[in-house]
Amino acid sequence: MPKSKVRKKTDYTINPANRTPVKVKAGPSSTLYVSVMLGFMLVGLLWLVVYYLAADQLTWMNDLGAYNFLIGFGFMVVGLVMTMKWR
Repeated sequence: MPKSKVRKKTDYTINPANRTPVKVKAGPSSTLYVSVMLGFMLVGLLWLVVYYLAADQLTWMNDLGAYNFLIGFGFMVVGLVMTMKWR
């Protein structure tokens, strides 16, 4: 049986033009941005806590049913997405 050819491995070189560092021009986030971000997360948490504790007394909240989870977690997800732009 004939012997198969051995392939030569090509050397992997990093292109130095693609590795130039980029200076970040934006400064730290404002306190308003951080406050809104934390506010969204806390509002979502409070929405779920109020739903569990007082849904029987609040008829409009009880009428929403499972949508309360969507609303509460939606607020928290918006806050978490905002953390990606936080500096």
